[in-house]
Amino acid sequence: MYQQIETIVKEAGRIILGAHHIERSVEEKTSACDLVTAYDTAVQEYLRKALLTAYPQFGFYGEENDCCETEGKCGWFIVDPIDGTANFIRKLHHSCVSIGLLVEGKMEYGAVYNPYFDELFTAQRGKGAFLNGERIHVTDVAMNESMLLFGSAIYYRETIPATLRFVEELFPQTLDFRRGGSAALDLCYVAAGRADVYFECCIRPWDYAAGSLIAQEAGAIVTALDGSPLRFADRCSVAAGNPKNYAQLIELSKKIAAEPDMKGRIL
Repeated sequence: MYQQIETIVKEAGRIILGAHHIERSVEEKTSACDLVTAYDTAVQEYLRKALLTAYPQFGFYGEENDCCETEGKCGWFIVDPIDGTANFIRKLHHSCVSIGLLVEGKMEYGAVYNPYFDELFTAQRGKGAFLNGERIHVTDVAMNESMLLFGSAIYYRETIPATLRFVEELFPQTLDFRRGGSAALDLCYVAAGRADVYFECCIRPWDYAAGSLIAQEAGAIVTALDGSPLRFADRCSVAAGNPKNYAQLIELSKKIAAEPDMKGRIL
């Protein structure tokens, strides 16, 4: 049923690969740190038309231009046309197209495509996670052997102190840290065993919708940082890892959240 999504997401990737003079089309959204390009909007409009033509029974919820067409639908696509826009602008090839399908409140399908490396991560609920058609799985290492990925959106300034507290606590406990700049790819890298654990104190649904299902289907536990289910209608924190390091991350999160000056800094 969802094979056509793979064709659509790859075509969106070709739009990204064809981008030129990107710097001429950059605009600010909410701040100088929150950027959008003409290619973000062009890719989203292509995805909106292609997905709704192929799957008219579903709605569409996209990052750009407050695009929300979900009324009266039992499910909708949650789309980030270019996750990792800052990387895209700087020609760092760590950006992707992310398409998640939410049906009756649960993620049903996810596709994340990095066109620069022709890597397509996919998952359907209950059927496993795949990279270019090959099954992928999370690792089983504890925190002291884990490569940790984390995000920190500068425009959510209220979460910066909490993010730095996590880094302060976890840096001595882990194998190493990385910050890639794409939540969708971070979750897929955990799914594929390229990294072992991921967290972010505040991101939007289109950043994690597809990647969360891909990670779960690869064996990860994915929730908010307080252990509650992810929210797909508003901002949320994200924690993802295998059963060993996830438990350690949630325990630390509860400790940090209880600190007096951390109230409201982890969503």
